[in-house]
Formats: sequence, C-alpha cells, structure tokens
Amino acid sequence: MARTQGSHSQITGPRIRSAALKLFSERGYAAVSMRQIASEVGLQAGALYNYTPDKQALLFSLMKGHMDELLTAYRALPRGGTPQARLETFVRFHIAFHLDRPEAVFISYMELRNLTPENFALIEELRGAYETELQTILTTGHDQGDFALTDSKISTMAVIAMLTGVTTWYRPKGRLSVDQVQDIYWDMVRKAVLA
Repeated sequence: MARTQGSHSQITGPRIRSAALKLFSERGYAAVSMRQIASEVGLQAGALYNYTPDKQALLFSLMKGHMDELLTAYRALPRGGTPQARLETFVRFHIAFHLDRPEAVFISYMELRNLTPENFALIEELRGAYETELQTILTTGHDQGDFALTDSKISTMAVIAMLTGVTTWYRPKGRLSVDQVQDIYWDMVRKAVLA
C-alpha cells in the first residue's frame, strides 16, 4: 500500500495508536470512528488504512501490545526466592506497571466484548499466561504450607482484580505515593493468603 506523501510510519503509526488509545478509553470503542481517530492525528480518514486494515485490528493491536509488554516486563524480573517473596514481587510489579498505563488497562478490561472471537481467544490466551504466573506462585506457596488457599484459581483472580482496581482511583498527586500504595496492597494480599 502506498504511504501518504511526507508521512513517516515510525512516527505516524505510534501517533495513530496513541490517539486510538485515548479515544477508546474516553468514549468507548463503539463510539469512536476511524474518521475521529484520523482527525485526532491530523490525517485524512483514508490515510489511516495505510497503517491499519480497520478499527478492529487497531483495538486488537492495542490490547495485544499491552499484554505482550506486561508479560515481557514480568518475565524479565528475577525468579528466585520463597513463594512469599515472589508474591510480593508480583504485587509490587503489577501495581507499578498498571499505574503507568491506566488507559491501556481500561481498554484491556472494558473492550474485550468488542473483539472478534478469534482476537478474543488470542487475548484470553495472553491473559491466561499472566494469570498462570500468579497462580503458580500461590499454588507453590500452598503446597509448601506457606499459604492457605481454598481455590488457587479464584485466589488468583481475586488478587489480580484487587491490584488492577488501583488504576480506577489512584491519582499521582494524591495523598499516597506509588510505594505507599504498594506497601498497603502487599500487606492486604499477604494477610489474605498466609497460612
């Protein structure tokens, strides 16, 4: 496909994704048109199709990019230590990573319903891989007698939901620093799972 004269894919592509992220998180995927995304970037609507086949592909790209970045960053962390130390690392990582990306988190949870079945399955697979990281920590801790769990899968989902919820209320200029939020949430998670 021919690119619009004077455009630079390394600049325009990220600007399109950034505009889509902003608009989808503010208005919702269904309420945003390709024309609005193009306008936000300063392009003609037809020029968007030089960068993405359609709005669905753009949504999927944003969600997959978020999950790929999340998994890569988590898997780069040191892996050793006790289950309790590994759980603390997970808690602190999850909060810090997601607080830097509230729009991506919002879209990743609220716009799943707008993915095609094929795209939904791929995103669910990536989410499952991340959930498995936490479930493995919890199961190992339970098997070693460190954690008391009735159901490791439910515990995993509850912890992730609690940690992700921080993005809905945290404000950088509020009364708590990220470190303080991490300390409070780690204390709550620890108390919830300890034997």
